[in-house]
Amino acid sequence: MAKKTITSILRRLMPALFKNKKDIKLGFYGPPNAGKTSLANRICKDFTGEEIGSVSKIPHETRNVQFKEKVEISYKGKKMTFKMIDTPGITTKVDYEDFLKYKMNKQDAKNRAKEATQGIIESIKWLDDMDLVVIVLDATENPYNQVNITIIGNLVARKIPVLIVANKSDLNKADVKKIQDAFPEYPVVGLSAKYGKNLDEFYDAIFKLSKKVK
Repeated sequence: MAKKTITSILRRLMPALFKNKKDIKLGFYGPPNAGKTSLANRICKDFTGEEIGSVSKIPHETRNVQFKEKVEISYKGKKMTFKMIDTPGITTKVDYEDFLKYKMNKQDAKNRAKEATQGIIESIKWLDDMDLVVIVLDATENPYNQVNITIIGNLVARKIPVLIVANKSDLNKADVKKIQDAFPEYPVVGLSAKYGKNLDEFYDAIFKLSKKVK
């Protein structure tokens, strides 16, 4: 009798024991130069000692999807393991002439524009593999634009949990409330990836949203 009872208890516990064994695929999306890689770098550096990619003032520095496996984040006594996925910035148009102002020669500018366009296509394709997405927006920019609406629309269609980050909140022109007003149906966290400001609120939101991952 005791043996049957233990067996039945174990059967009930098994799904719970293995529910969180899967590494959650956490994707960073958003427009170019919003701070996606900067935020991903800070998280990876804090918990693995390594960064995920390079950053630059030149748009589309990230032109390929980048990964960091087994990033175990500890927060308030809890631990979760993520596969961090940093994606190229999404925009509606990539013009090679935009890169010329950064003293890039014409051929390099054309190559960068081509790679950036391919990266955008790759980013969209990867949405189907995401468990949870962080949309990183520049808090000094107007959130009401076609790019942001397109990204969020794609996520809604796929029923992927979303956290919106209003990055660069340390700057005087930053307006976190404007982003909150633009997307009232989603959690919004204002932070500074550059200085690591308000990351506690970010981790709190990520852990809460992780519970929605199927």
